[in-house]
Amino acid sequence: MSLSFRRTAGSDDPLAPRSGLLTTPHGEIRTPAFMPVGTLATVKTATPGEVRATGADILLVNAYHLYLRPGHELIERLGGVHSFMAWDGPILSDSGGFQVFSLAGLRKVTEEGVRFRSHIDGSEHFYTPELAVDVQAALGVDIAMPLDQVLAGESDYHKAKEAVERTLRWFERCRAAQPDLPLFAIIQGGTHEDLRLLHAREAARVDAPGYSIGGLSVGESKESMWAMTALVNAELPVHKPRYLMGVGSPEDLVNGVARGVDMFDCVLATRLARNGTLFTDAGRANIRNAKFREDTGPIDPDCGCLQCSNYTMAYVHHLFRNEELLGYRLATLHNIRYLVRLTERMRAAIEANRFDDFASDYLGRYQPVDETVRREQKAKWVERGGTPGKGGS
Repeated sequence: MSLSFRRTAGSDDPLAPRSGLLTTPHGEIRTPAFMPVGTLATVKTATPGEVRATGADILLVNAYHLYLRPGHELIERLGGVHSFMAWDGPILSDSGGFQVFSLAGLRKVTEEGVRFRSHIDGSEHFYTPELAVDVQAALGVDIAMPLDQVLAGESDYHKAKEAVERTLRWFERCRAAQPDLPLFAIIQGGTHEDLRLLHAREAARVDAPGYSIGGLSVGESKESMWAMTALVNAELPVHKPRYLMGVGSPEDLVNGVARGVDMFDCVLATRLARNGTLFTDAGRANIRNAKFREDTGPIDPDCGCLQCSNYTMAYVHHLFRNEELLGYRLATLHNIRYLVRLTERMRAAIEANRFDDFASDYLGRYQPVDETVRREQKAKWVERGGTPGKGGS
């Protein structure tokens, strides 16, 4: 399977915003792109057709989770993951490196791979770089990720250096095991500038079809995340797509595109939706709030999603107050549509050569979650050594 990428707007500056087209065997992906996360071959509460109606070009599935259940061999026998989940567009798979390494006390890392116990039933498994890409080849995805060693963003220097070196070696093993698999190279290094530079430069030499920036949004400050993103993108070839893994807050998409990122994914949109939190241009809105009890308008009159086109905020508030499943579904489709539409707005701004004005206006109006709260949430994750559920949609 082959991939091709061409920029449709933007300069040769590796840190400039750009739009483009990434062509895969299952269709084109317009970039910048947000990829809804369908961890277990499903975006929770939504059908593939509903997700497609949001304007999403590509979905993400997780090889680790599908390896455990129902098993990649079964999915291969049933015609591959596209047929299995009835999605005819491109699919990117995460190798599951994050999920495996977030098992904390349930796994042991060696040069050969990772021995771990399943978070489902406690069964023991040995996950190697070769197995990770064999699973993704069996799934039949359009874009695959190598097995990488993931650490929290502000990890010890020596541990981060070891993870970088091992990830480089594992990438070569992944590519040797499945030479025809469209395999992006993943760049680690925590918040250590020299390690990020080392890994980015080494990764750029392997001529991968695309590059993924991993190990961010896992405990470090926003300032560090964007500094590392810019540092890495400055070293990557401008004619290949860049994917910032696990990042999906609206303000983060705008800041990422401003630094030359093309692709994003995150479970945040769907998780927040199931908790009653909706994205708006002014920030996050909690639909359970009493102020929506008699609101006869949509949360966003320009959105066009199933929720905003058909239902009042009063009705959606009622659904959540009574824990009706339709509320979760409507909120999920709204949040996905919001992020997809945000990428559409950014593409239009880039093509009109007015992205800086768009970003300045958007970030000036959007009120993100308080940084103190965000850091406390991330600190709890780090203290627990991560959670296997983080990769779920």
